[in-house]
Amino acid sequence: MDPAYFFQQLVNGLTLGSLFALIAVGYTVVYGIIQLINFAHGEIFMVGAFGALGTWIILGRAEITAWWMLPVMLVGAVGVSVLTALLMERFAYRPLRRAPRLAPLITAIGISVFLQEFVRLFYGPIPNGLQRLVFGDDIPFEFPDAKAAPVFPAIEGVSGGSFVIGGVTLQYAAIFTVVALVLCWIGLYLFVNRTRVGRAMQATAQDPDTARLMGIDVDRIIMVAFAVGASLAAVAGIAHGLQYTNIEFRMGFLAGLKAFTAAVLGGIGNINGAVVGGLVLGLVEVMATAYIPGTFGGSAWKDVWAFALLILVLVFRPQGLLGARVVDRA
Repeated sequence: MDPAYFFQQLVNGLTLGSLFALIAVGYTVVYGIIQLINFAHGEIFMVGAFGALGTWIILGRAEITAWWMLPVMLVGAVGVSVLTALLMERFAYRPLRRAPRLAPLITAIGISVFLQEFVRLFYGPIPNGLQRLVFGDDIPFEFPDAKAAPVFPAIEGVSGGSFVIGGVTLQYAAIFTVVALVLCWIGLYLFVNRTRVGRAMQATAQDPDTARLMGIDVDRIIMVAFAVGASLAAVAGIAHGLQYTNIEFRMGFLAGLKAFTAAVLGGIGNINGAVVGGLVLGLVEVMATAYIPGTFGGSAWKDVWAFALLILVLVFRPQGLLGARVVDRA
C-alpha cells in the first residue's frame, strides 16, 4: 500500500468529515434544546452558500476576488441563513411545539422542499425570473437547463490553490474547511460553557419548564439555538463552494441526511459527538471509496457505506460513539 496514497485519502476524509461536522453541530444543538430533528437544516446549509453568492454578485461580481471578499461573503451567508432559520422557527415550528412529534417532522420536510424550489426559482433558468427583478438584465449567470449550477466565486489564496507535502496534496480550500471547523468548535464550546446565554441553553435543554420558572426566556433561547446552528451551516456552505467550485439548489438534501447521520453516529444532542461523528463519517466514506474494490467499491457506493454505518450504529450502539446528552421528557 502506497503511504502517500493512504495519507492523501486521510486528508480527503478529514476534509469531507469537517464539512459534515459543521452541519451536524446545527442538528445536534437544535435537537438538544427542543428535541426536534430539523430535516430542513440541510437547506439552511444550501441557502447559506447561495447567500454568499448573492453577496458577491451584489457587491462586485467577477471584479472582486481578493481575500478580503471572503469575510464579507461570510457575513452575507450567515445573515441569510440565520434569517431563514429564525423565520422557520417562528412561523413553522413554534406553533407546533406542543403538537405530536410527527407534525414538526412533516413540516420540516415541507420547508425543505419549499426552500429548494424557492432557490431554484431565484437562480434558475427563468427568462423573466426573480433574478431580473433584483439584478436587471445583466445577470452574471445564465443556465441552459435546470441541471446547470452557478459557479461559486473564486477567492485569491483559497480557491484552487494547493501545495504538496510528502506526496500529499493539500488544497487551500480544504485547509479552510478544517480550520473553520476547529475555530467554530472552540467558539461554540466557549459560548455554551462560559456565557450566560450558553448556560441558559443548557438549562433549557435539561428542563424548559423549570428554566422558564427561573426567569429564562425559553423562546429566545430556542431562537439562539437555531441561529447558532444556521451560522455553522452557512460556514459549511461557503466551504463547500470554495472546495467544489459550484453550488446547486439540491445540494442540501443529501448533505443534510449525512450530517444527521453524523449527529446520530456521535450521539444526538452531544456537540463533541457531532464533530467526532462527522469526521468518522467522512473518513469511512472516503476510505471505502478508495479501498473497497470490485462491484461494491468506487464513488457510486460512497453513500451506501455512509448510511450502512448509520444502520450499524443504530443497531449496536444507538446512543452514539460519545453517548447522547438529551434528557428524556416523555
